[in-house]
Amino acid sequence: MEHQLQIRTLADWAASGERPEFLFWVGCAGSFDDRAQKVTIDFCKILHHAGITFGILGNEEACTGDPARRAGNEFVFQMLAIQNIQTLNGYEVTKIVATCPHCFNTLKNEYPELGGHYEVWHHTQLINHLLHSGALEVDANQGNETITYHDSCYLGRINGEYDSPRNILEQLKGNVVEMNRIKANGLCCGAGGGQMWKEDEPGDRRINVERAEEALQTGARTIAVNCPFCLTMMSDGVKAKDQQDNVMVYDLAELIVRNNKW
Repeated sequence: MEHQLQIRTLADWAASGERPEFLFWVGCAGSFDDRAQKVTIDFCKILHHAGITFGILGNEEACTGDPARRAGNEFVFQMLAIQNIQTLNGYEVTKIVATCPHCFNTLKNEYPELGGHYEVWHHTQLINHLLHSGALEVDANQGNETITYHDSCYLGRINGEYDSPRNILEQLKGNVVEMNRIKANGLCCGAGGGQMWKEDEPGDRRINVERAEEALQTGARTIAVNCPFCLTMMSDGVKAKDQQDNVMVYDLAELIVRNNKW
């Protein structure tokens, strides 16, 4: 992927005496999960197409520590955070973009208390900015395709960002149908707060299945998300309802690329 898209690490940039505008924080899911890797690739395509210079940390990037902190292991969180902050400050990073709202929230709101002060963007915010500035255009051909959008907790309720993702869908000109519970009243996919790695309790109704049911009730053939956790949980929920052949779950970055011929 790195050779094909000519993605440079910050070490590569530093060796050339240059500095990119953004550090793209890939995150654990975007690096190692097969499904989330597709989002990583598509977002890199968007950045290249829009002329945004960016670099990644590559092997120098460690987990932000969000799962450890949510699970109550503050020591591991601070160890990982301090390691990352030292790396970021060593490269004099000022602007970061992340495709994971969990990484976004931790870098933006929790690293400052440990000395990490950065301008942090979620990828939907940057895509929305690029669309409205004219740096990025979409060949909108969604037509009459019905799309519903799932608000992630960490971008939505925690950071109050509801508009950027919906503005992107507006640019795609699809038939957007909202679920009953949205924005501040949206339902979690079930993975946040460390729940992604927790075994189900006996007799529990899985939250992601309940949320998938709400999405399916809209009649949408596409479920748009902005988070790798939501991507996994909503996809699993659709499969649990045996609708995986009829309804697809995509990150918003993927929908942008699907509507262009780059």
